Amino acid sequence: MTTAHPTAPGASAPDPRPAVPRPGPQPDPWIRRFHPAPTAPAPRLVLLPHAGGNASFYFPFSQELAAHAEVLTVQYPGRQDRFGEDAPDSIHAMVDGVHRALEPWLGQPLVLFGHSMGALVAFELARRLEADGATGLRGLVLSGRRSPLTHRPDAAPVRSDEELLAQLTSLAGTDPGLLADEGFREVILPALRADYRAVDTYRYAPAPASADAALRVPVSVLCGEQDPQVTVAEAMAWRELTGGAFTFRGFPGGHFYLTEHQDAVVRALREDLASFAAAPAQDGSAAR
Repeated sequence: MTTAHPTAPGASAPDPRPAVPRPGPQPDPWIRRFHPAPTAPAPRLVLLPHAGGNASFYFPFSQELAAHAEVLTVQYPGRQDRFGEDAPDSIHAMVDGVHRALEPWLGQPLVLFGHSMGALVAFELARRLEADGATGLRGLVLSGRRSPLTHRPDAAPVRSDEELLAQLTSLAGTDPGLLADEGFREVILPALRADYRAVDTYRYAPAPASADAALRVPVSVLCGEQDPQVTVAEAMAWRELTGGAFTFRGFPGGHFYLTEHQDAVVRALREDLASFAAAPAQDGSAAR
């Protein structure tokens, strides 16, 4: 059972599954669309993966949500069919790439979802889109990541490959048998190192000379109630970063609660899509 508390994230494991065929138009290597868009007007939902993750991690979520939104998943460089490219090692470099890639897709209401590292990318991307003005951004869903306003004084950066692999094992997001395979480790470690560096070096920077909240759009936060990476209080602290409505939902489970409770998470996302669609547009754009 989930707990919901309406009011008004660190890095994680890679997904070992192979890339899934990409139906539909593909204007940029950063974007995957696994399922056709609904025939009725619907928002675009952009899914941003965790550290070490890839677009295919979200295939089952795209499948379940395709009737409610045009689902786009992000493929960071350095993994799957982008294996030969250098993985960006900062959150802002990732935001730069996703922002450019989404330009052809900004003609209708947009919702962002990010898990763990992906939550940081989604948050900074939302700030960038709001700064651009009139983007149609309607809401933000953040999962498995503590607010950047919180601080853990005992949190040391993970640096060695052994530490990385130990943390992946502890988060239960990757089959231990795969992690024991030297060939698999050689494939995943370059992007994983870059992703962890991006998370370790990220710092939230408020807009200069602005007393306003970081965002205007509604924010929904999800987390596993036994996640060692984020406490409920740390997740709830995201509400300080938006002037819009805020909703929190806690789920049983750890950092990868969203795979343990996929059906419940899909229901929550459907509720968020409906709620965001009903809310007034924050940038003056009309929902279509």
